[in-house]
Amino acid sequence: MELRAGYEKKKSGIWALLLHPVRSVPLAFLGVILLGAGLLMLPASRTGSSADALMPALFTAVSAVCVTGLITVDTATFWTPFGQGVIVVLIQVGGFGIMTLATLLALLVRKSLSLRNQLVAQSETHTLNFGDVRAVLFRVAGIMAVVEAGIAVILTIRFRTVYDDNLATALWHGVFHSISAFNNAGFALYSESLVSFAEDPWIIIPICAAVIAGGLGFPVIIALFRDGLRIRTWTVHTRLTVYGTVLLLAIGTLMFAAFEWNRQETLGPLSLGGKILTSLAGGVFPRTAGFNSIDYGAASSETLMVTDVLMFIGGGSASTAGGIKIATFLVLGFAIWNEIRGRENVTIAHRSISASVQRQALSVALLGVAAVMVGTLLLLMLTNHGLERVLFESISAFATVGLSTGITPSLPDSAQWVLMGLMFTGRIGTITVASAVALSSRPQLYRLPEERPIIG
Repeated sequence: MELRAGYEKKKSGIWALLLHPVRSVPLAFLGVILLGAGLLMLPASRTGSSADALMPALFTAVSAVCVTGLITVDTATFWTPFGQGVIVVLIQVGGFGIMTLATLLALLVRKSLSLRNQLVAQSETHTLNFGDVRAVLFRVAGIMAVVEAGIAVILTIRFRTVYDDNLATALWHGVFHSISAFNNAGFALYSESLVSFAEDPWIIIPICAAVIAGGLGFPVIIALFRDGLRIRTWTVHTRLTVYGTVLLLAIGTLMFAAFEWNRQETLGPLSLGGKILTSLAGGVFPRTAGFNSIDYGAASSETLMVTDVLMFIGGGSASTAGGIKIATFLVLGFAIWNEIRGRENVTIAHRSISASVQRQALSVALLGVAAVMVGTLLLLMLTNHGLERVLFESISAFATVGLSTGITPSLPDSAQWVLMGLMFTGRIGTITVASAVALSSRPQLYRLPEERPIIG
């Protein structure tokens, strides 16, 4: 009896660890990835009869659930409409959040939330208190539905009237690219992504708008709906995200244009309007969208470097975007600025930023740097590609962007596993992963004597 009781206690302890809200999210993502890979391995999902379907299916499932967009096979030709349907469902589930989706369904069925489900939803939606969870879930679902439907209508009309697609094909392409854009996934049903639409504003601008909206983050979108342009009522997080988004989009667009304007491999052959439109896309898509309207394999080294930075920063917190997030980057920037000015407290918009927030921002940034460094080193060891392209690929995977210089399909299986690990880590979040593997968190009941090492 004692042995059985001990076994039951140990078993319940293991389940308690696995079902902890911080650990539930990675496990749920992993489960859906495996389910998606299984569906993509079905003969009905593939156009060919290749027996070697495991790696393409698994890599595509990871990329779709992690809303990245990196691919090893051509989405337009390798997968059947059924397989493409599986991919778009995985994108939608990955963007909305698996545990958030499950919680919303439970709420609709039971009309209530358990404490554990509230903790899970809070962890994934980044709400600040339990009372926000119910409202946020419905608002998130409503925002996604409205934005995706609106963009899908615009794209469908354009595909139908200009590109001579029949209504079914135009509708499917409109819906697929709308979901892929808002969720910052970057999957496209065209072999060259959006290169053939580089000069079409009715395709590029709606997709850019969806990418920006998805990258702001649901808390910011909800705040903007509530407060409008009354900037004085905006929270620090809303200000950081909105101002940071505008600043990075402007910098990215201008630098892309400056480095590519006259290069024959990229913007050179385009009209003036096409150059401006493609430069705008070059500032938007690296913000973890993954679409491309130029061949990044032909881009200049300067453009790739700027794109690396934009990808690593990413979009807004609690959004469908990846990267270390705008707020993280700007909090660290303000901390450095205040340190240079000799100020003890970090202030943003007449508000003090706590030391714990600064430590969290530093942890996220350094863990991101570590993940990219390890991934880059492994790819250099496993492939014959140079540092520039390998670093680009690593950042793109970790930041769940999906842009590539074209080397992904040729990578060996071992290198593909590295990219899958980076995509999973980037989507779940470095802090969530670190917390998920921690066995326990114990409060420190004492404080050791302080000592000041020499810094710098």
